[in-house]
Amino acid sequence: MLDLFREILQTLGHNKLRTALTGLAVAWGIFMLIVLLGMSRGLYNSAQRNNSMEQASYVSVWGGYTGKAHKGYKEGRRVSLEESDIDPVTRLGGRTVAEAMGSVRIDSAKLATMREYVTGGINGVYPGMQIADHVEMVHGRFINERDLSERRKVVVINEDNARLLFGAADSAVGRRVDCMGLSWAVAGVYSSARSRTSYVPFTTAMMLTGNSGRINTMNVRLADVHDISDAEEAEAAVRGVLSRRHEFASDDNGAVHIWNRFENYLQQKKSIDILQMVVWVIGLLTMLSGIVGVSNIMFVSVRERIHEIGVRRAIGAKPRSILIQVLAESVAITAIFGYVGVFLGILVTEVIDKLIGQSDFLYNPRVDINIAVEVTVVLIVVGALAGLFPAIKATKVKPVEALRDE
Repeated sequence: MLDLFREILQTLGHNKLRTALTGLAVAWGIFMLIVLLGMSRGLYNSAQRNNSMEQASYVSVWGGYTGKAHKGYKEGRRVSLEESDIDPVTRLGGRTVAEAMGSVRIDSAKLATMREYVTGGINGVYPGMQIADHVEMVHGRFINERDLSERRKVVVINEDNARLLFGAADSAVGRRVDCMGLSWAVAGVYSSARSRTSYVPFTTAMMLTGNSGRINTMNVRLADVHDISDAEEAEAAVRGVLSRRHEFASDDNGAVHIWNRFENYLQQKKSIDILQMVVWVIGLLTMLSGIVGVSNIMFVSVRERIHEIGVRRAIGAKPRSILIQVLAESVAITAIFGYVGVFLGILVTEVIDKLIGQSDFLYNPRVDINIAVEVTVVLIVVGALAGLFPAIKATKVKPVEALRDE
């Protein structure tokens, strides 16, 4: 093993410039593969974070305008969803609907303390909207069922607003803010990465808005969704209930707008899968230059050591031992420079993670142990392929001809 290591070092040092250029090609290929895999992983993590399977099971519905005349009503009629629509949709039950929730929005409201005030939107919601809106709590809790039933005056605010109103986000829970002429208790604080909206119980918001039972949005959690046909079936069922209640044609898509998140989730997942495959292809194609370079080094090395190989064959060395030696040298060269590329690639992904790795676009783009193992396997395979043909050529060296040529 020590002799093999010495021979590898000798091969590397025989032509330093040639070795350096070849090594640069290998390192660059691996570096690009690691960075691209890290970026694709960041995109995948961001997609999962912004639209998880749990979130994908929600369908959002809001009113629109009819596009067709129906039962004596003219087209162009405004359709507004109402609180009374929630129970009929919930009663669909079975494999279709697990829960229907209303949401009402107050577009501009002022939250104030003795210290400061902030303005922004307020959403009156059900507890399930924590999942649907991907609200990440950092202190306290989200709206709960008791808040709804008792019409409590509690509010969930984001971190930035908590800092402005109270000086620190972790001291906001339990303290009070003034809003719409009432005093509200802060129930929780959520991460500000996605939104600056404040959340209050749906029933409390409906009591304050005085909008005759109208709601802005209905969010429906689907019961048993496995593929796009299940989601489309549920969407059609919800549209059917609303069409009967609001007297519009069931195929009038403009009367109510439905955002089927499951369909978006599947399309996004398919796109990410394609992207990851493309990244591997690009990375492997980039490595081709390194493979050619390593193969060239090994061909030149075999040519320069024809006499040595002939002597070894003459004193009894088997072709198998010559093959193993050349392959080992090729794998070692590829691995040494490849791991330089791995190290630099990991370093760059760590820097990217520190700079923009918590954004909605790119989340945690670092490579994990699985990718490191995959790259190690790729390095071994690439090294073996690069040295295969030179190794075969070395085994075909005839001792008599090698010694005569010398």
